[in-house]
Amino acid sequence: MRQSMRVISDTQDLQQACQDLAGGDFVTVDTEFLRETTYWPELCLIQVANLDHELIIDPMSNGLDLTPFFELMADPSVVKVFHAARQDIEIFVAKSGNVPTPLFDTQIAAMVCGFGESISYVNLVKKISDENLDKSSRFTDWSQRPLTNKQLTYALGDVTYLREVYIALKAEIDEANRADWLDEEMATLSNVATYITEPADAWRRLKLRVKDRKALANLIELAAWREDAAQKQNVPRGRLVKDDALYDIANQAPKNVEELSKLRSVHDGIARSNRGRDILASLKRAKDRDPSTLPPLPRGKPPTAESQATLELLKVLLKSCAARNRVATKLIANNQDLENIASGRDDGVAALTGWRHKLFGQYALKLRRGELALALNNGEVITLETPNKAKANTKANAS
Repeated sequence: MRQSMRVISDTQDLQQACQDLAGGDFVTVDTEFLRETTYWPELCLIQVANLDHELIIDPMSNGLDLTPFFELMADPSVVKVFHAARQDIEIFVAKSGNVPTPLFDTQIAAMVCGFGESISYVNLVKKISDENLDKSSRFTDWSQRPLTNKQLTYALGDVTYLREVYIALKAEIDEANRADWLDEEMATLSNVATYITEPADAWRRLKLRVKDRKALANLIELAAWREDAAQKQNVPRGRLVKDDALYDIANQAPKNVEELSKLRSVHDGIARSNRGRDILASLKRAKDRDPSTLPPLPRGKPPTAESQATLELLKVLLKSCAARNRVATKLIANNQDLENIASGRDDGVAALTGWRHKLFGQYALKLRRGELALALNNGEVITLETPNKAKANTKANAS
């Protein structure tokens, strides 16, 4: 019989609660946190449930040791179920150094089951359980104590309804034999490197709005400085320097405080502060950097009229294949995949391998070669072999 809701603030109670939770096949997990004014998320609540138990852990309680919880998260016999797991897992990695395993993300699973792209928890619960969740406490300051029963009930709802969602999605995936469709996405979620940003790699999350390789070197060093400073000071990146200012500084490459202060994107107070000196030091490191250590600067050629037309047809084909197989387009191919296929750059395109190739990739290649045509039949997009393909088959059979 399901037990009443518990709020855990004591390590001994947490130890017993995690032992109880470990007795089930799965646990549903969610967190409440704040990070508007910090780099690292401030963990405020952890909600956990299985079929027999549901509880809230208060990580802000004095003296509470979360080790029993992290041991549960590492238990290979218990599936950890999240919805849109990345931010929750990022917190656990920061706290424990490990990713919960094994993982099941219901937002990704919903894409496999045809519920659309990036469906919200509220909408997924409505579709599967026909329940209307009360989200009036969504913007609660979860760091404040005490929390009301209404707030705690809202928080717990993020894992109690998730049980039914998980059971329904898993059953549908197993019945359709689509478990391997999740493997690639789950592998990314399970990789600890997904949640760790090394300062030297911080530039990779930025758009490369730079004019040349010198500016690229500037951007790489500026992004590394900002990431390191944000982590050490525990402040958001944008609190130090916004992205647009980084691009401006990288392209203009000011040589001194006066030139830095003249940039419209940089406040004079920043230019003349320690932050300004750090910016100029980053530009100096970029200038001294060995050019051979720089990655190639992408120089995309304008698409030809033919490849642009092929791209538009591929988009239609992708939507048709996704609808026919009841799977989100995003899970099959992204825009970069389609652009690569349209331009004949097939190496490394995920949409041309595995189950994606069976659903979409093989037809995409035929479409590009002119062996496939798209047509409408009662409002539905269908594929047809072209006359040229039929002639080629006839010739091949004759020979």
